[in-house]
Amino acid sequence: MRLGPPLRRFNRDILCTGWNYWDHFEESKGKREGQDPAETPKHPTFFTKGPDTVIGPFDDIAYDPELSKKWDYEAEVALVFGRDGRDIPEDQAWQHVFGFCVANDVSQRDLQRAHGGQWLKGKSIDATMPLGPWITTVDEIADPYALRIQCEVNGERRQHFSTKDMVFSFGEYLEHLSRDFTFYAGDIISGGTAIGTAADSSPMLKDGTPSNESFINPGDSVEIRSPAIGSLRTRVGDKRET
Repeated sequence: MRLGPPLRRFNRDILCTGWNYWDHFEESKGKREGQDPAETPKHPTFFTKGPDTVIGPFDDIAYDPELSKKWDYEAEVALVFGRDGRDIPEDQAWQHVFGFCVANDVSQRDLQRAHGGQWLKGKSIDATMPLGPWITTVDEIADPYALRIQCEVNGERRQHFSTKDMVFSFGEYLEHLSRDFTFYAGDIISGGTAIGTAADSSPMLKDGTPSNESFINPGDSVEIRSPAIGSLRTRVGDKRET
């Protein structure tokens, strides 16, 4: 029996938060190929991913070598809304959240850079965002700011961090985004990743761009897990097979 993604019908794109762990933001400096921000962000950074990116927790990632040579993994915790809301104060945010999932915000870094550094195209390729393995409801989580999350590629640990290190808390970024913006039950917002992505850790080439050393390739196994939420165990597949 195949376990699919916990949500299949979406009201809109997947909502995402970027640069929400300072170690990831700082480690990436000088590696964005001239597209570094002028200063440290003072407010949450948001972007979206197309809903057709979502796949199940054990499905193959649809790798297309002609599209990109720099496929990156990003371990994240995602929130699932259970109640509509707009202009949500930080202290009321949890009244609107149904539960948590583990997510892999797979990114194509060279594609991202080729389009001016914007994050839509470089993060919205069909069948590339593992999500799940199910929705863990809020009442099952003792402390949402003590969630540990790890990423391993072919058994090698690449990321290991905790939500306690978030720059903007779940409540803060929900308050910012919901100003004059309506959330609907079933919406997903992913909370950003920490240090250890391939773009962070790949050695730099003489031309000032990251090498391909740490990026994922067909046949690689990627496991992202959080003890309180569950695990994603996916393989980097072939676009022709998925």
